[in-house]
Amino acid sequence: MSSPVQARNIVLVHGGFVDGSGWKGVYDLLRADGYNVRIVQNPTLSLEGDVAATQLVLDAQDGPTVLVGHSYGGAVITEAGNHESVSALVYIAAFVPDKGESVNTLIADPPPGAPVPPILPPVAGFLHLDREKFAASFAGDLPADEAQFLADSQVPWGLEALDGTVSSPAWHTKPSHYLIASDDRMIPPAAQHFMAERAGASAVTTGGSHAVYVSKPHEVAELIKQAAG
Repeated sequence: MSSPVQARNIVLVHGGFVDGSGWKGVYDLLRADGYNVRIVQNPTLSLEGDVAATQLVLDAQDGPTVLVGHSYGGAVITEAGNHESVSALVYIAAFVPDKGESVNTLIADPPPGAPVPPILPPVAGFLHLDREKFAASFAGDLPADEAQFLADSQVPWGLEALDGTVSSPAWHTKPSHYLIASDDRMIPPAAQHFMAERAGASAVTTGGSHAVYVSKPHEVAELIKQAAG
């Protein structure tokens, strides 16, 4: 068996309702260890557009690259991860669609008793989370003022992003890793387990809310470094 590819480049992809600034803690840790780190700013209008935005950043990398996605960003990296520079995929409390699936199909049938994310009815083709319930559902382990900032700086999430289907899942051909957040109230931990197992991902579990990429930067950075080889 050939030895795993060593990657020095990391590309981080955020999910819905937030922007790339939540990666700052993970970014700082990886940079301190000598990695080249880039952060994609998804328009979150459509899955196709976010894949294109990610591929633009991947085009600028000069060698093997670990592609990391949080939440909806998992759908983005599942498609964008087919890029030739991507050596491994890392899912952080993320959706891992298979061919023909979207985030919408993955959330269509929640298990009995699972918390229901407080997504408000769409307005002009965009979704928001209820600001009053944002902290409890998305960021339960962040300080109250940080959670409030995330709630008040929400990025509108386009229905075309939610409904965008994956055509060629990169995890079929690239090694993948998954961080399960055991206190997640947006994507049930059982669903995270299922998606990680289905993708054949190397999985680890940590206590953490859906915002685990903000609250547990050390755990997230460690998994990314493992994926880098």
